[in-house]
Amino acid sequence: MFTSAERERLRADLLVQARRDQRIASGAITGSAAGGCEDDWSDIDLAFGVTTGISVPEVLSDWTAQMYDRNAAVHHVDTRFENWFYRTFLLSNTLQVDLAFVPWEHFQALGPRFNVVFGAAREPAHFPHPTSAKMSATCLAAIDCGSACISKGALWPADYFLGVARDNALMSACLKHDLPYQHGRGFDLLPAETKAAYENAFALTLDGNE
Repeated sequence: MFTSAERERLRADLLVQARRDQRIASGAITGSAAGGCEDDWSDIDLAFGVTTGISVPEVLSDWTAQMYDRNAAVHHVDTRFENWFYRTFLLSNTLQVDLAFVPWEHFQALGPRFNVVFGAAREPAHFPHPTSAKMSATCLAAIDCGSACISKGALWPADYFLGVARDNALMSACLKHDLPYQHGRGFDLLPAETKAAYENAFALTLDGNE
């Protein structure tokens, strides 16, 4: 298990590397650290604006090699949203590092947790219409947060994040079946086999062993 000090050192090192990378024009801290709610289980969330004309996949590839070679990454998962490339790394000490890259002309806040630390950002974007990819990413993030809550014995928020994960997974399924997703309106209309897959995604008690 990583420590807060290790997380701080790595985040600072990544920001130094980003400032030195002439292909990166701007950088921002996002996630819990930007929202003032970071705790011992929080991960690292950083967003970078890549200089116009530079290949974002090329920059992402180089940074991926660095994460494995220098920072003991053992696995990564990708998510795309519009012009953004998100790569989530899991390190050997269980720390999760979420790095987001986008061409600078699209470097802007997509939510309230976005603190620019170098360079500049464009005006914040209006919140876009939800997509299945975004819902799936929210589901995975909620699972991670819920696991952290269980680890520290915070079972009420763990149950909350379980609900967030379940609801986003079901909303994503609604989109795939062209059903209304808002407020769970299409949940009952999903195929029986889809609903059956989530029947055990409810906490029956606030018991950490469950």
